[in-house]
Amino acid sequence: MGFRRKGRELAVQTLYSLEFIETDSLLQNFELLNHYEEKLDEIIAANEIETESTIYQFAKDLLYNSIKQMETIDNEISKYSTNWSFEKIAMVDKSVLRVAAYELMYTDTPAAIVMDEAIEISKKFCSENSKKFINGVLNALASKLTENKN
Repeated sequence: MGFRRKGRELAVQTLYSLEFIETDSLLQNFELLNHYEEKLDEIIAANEIETESTIYQFAKDLLYNSIKQMETIDNEISKYSTNWSFEKIAMVDKSVLRVAAYELMYTDTPAAIVMDEAIEISKKFCSENSKKFINGVLNALASKLTENKN
């Protein structure tokens, strides 16, 4: 497994663990930004990954930026999760979608790679039906982003 896949997995695991922190809805992003490094450090310690590693730095960057852009990312996910309200999306699915949507929207990583990685991660952490849902949402988002670039 490459360092980027492992970094994405760590980012998903950390975002998921942050779902259990009680936050004020008005200050949610600020509070998550204050706690994400602590949660990431717990997860990397359990995985025996060094904080100086490329994996850690990649995961930390994904987390920081995903949290920073979470409101915009969540709005985009909501647009493309047809027939399913955002609140009803499983928390781990939401974490996979947030990391992948951040990469689609704000990085130069090719959409095909982002979607493939999200599907592989969903196979590891999500339910059997999640991969189709995640693929559908990300495919619709990627198509809209491509359309807007042209």
